[in-house]
Amino acid sequence: MQLQQLRYFVAVAELRHFTQAADLVGISQPSLSKQIHTLEVDLGAPLFERSRGNVTLTAAGQALLPLAIRILADVDTAHREVQDLVGLRRGRVRLGAPPSLCVSLVPRILRRFHDAYPGVDLHIEEGGSQDLVRNLCQGELDLALIVLPEYGTDPGLVTEPLLRENLVVASVDPLPTLDGTLHITDLRDRPLVMFRAGYDVRDATMEACRQAGFVPSFTVEGGEMDAVLSLVEAGLGAAVVPGIVVTGRPTLRVTHLAPPGLPRTIALAHRREAPLSHAAQALRDSMLGHLQEVKERGPLPPGVELLC
Repeated sequence: MQLQQLRYFVAVAELRHFTQAADLVGISQPSLSKQIHTLEVDLGAPLFERSRGNVTLTAAGQALLPLAIRILADVDTAHREVQDLVGLRRGRVRLGAPPSLCVSLVPRILRRFHDAYPGVDLHIEEGGSQDLVRNLCQGELDLALIVLPEYGTDPGLVTEPLLRENLVVASVDPLPTLDGTLHITDLRDRPLVMFRAGYDVRDATMEACRQAGFVPSFTVEGGEMDAVLSLVEAGLGAAVVPGIVVTGRPTLRVTHLAPPGLPRTIALAHRREAPLSHAAQALRDSMLGHLQEVKERGPLPPGVELLC
């Protein structure tokens, strides 16, 4: 039994005329009659009674007609569903990103994507890179913006570096420096506003201080990204933050760290074994398009270099 045979059968059943049905479906009347005959042989029963120019359904034909109509309707629905996904009129994409990008870059990218594809559902997960990599590998995310680790990424992931940034020191008042930059050791006696455990920025800051031979002190500890920036703006201390998050906060002063600083690379990642869906591919393209516009428009946020 073929779908085309069912279409021909329904056309004849509705029109009760072989020639008119053949014209409707766009084939010759002999070809249609042959396909109907093949269908009857496959089913083992006649579907139509033909007498004195009248075409009526047999009992078998009456039983098949509602089933055939439903089958063809389901096929048409399936076809439209797939075409909607391909055309991105519908769909879903799940993006993971670290907090620093969720408060800076990601909202503008998602706005651009939503304007282009309003029917696609967007799901955003905010978290540290290690958590995002785990969820990505488990299939819980389609794409993730992650901080590339120095020891290399998971072999099951494909990564595409997007930007390189240096962590900077944000404060309300200018910090005393000799050459316009701050050394990690200068933070030894300066209480900091510190992120909660699990932030990549916290880990990088703590490790840099450890290598410099001291443990930093905190005025406030345990904040999320927005909270840390607000606490700094309130004058509770300085904070080591990604340069990209200070854009749009005119009350914050930025002091760069002396070379080699605390650089990190942000990459877009997805599972190697799973090809990107049309929606995920479109989100990737929106992301690259936005970054290219940012690069051309300039200036870039402090300590940020685009790699794409």
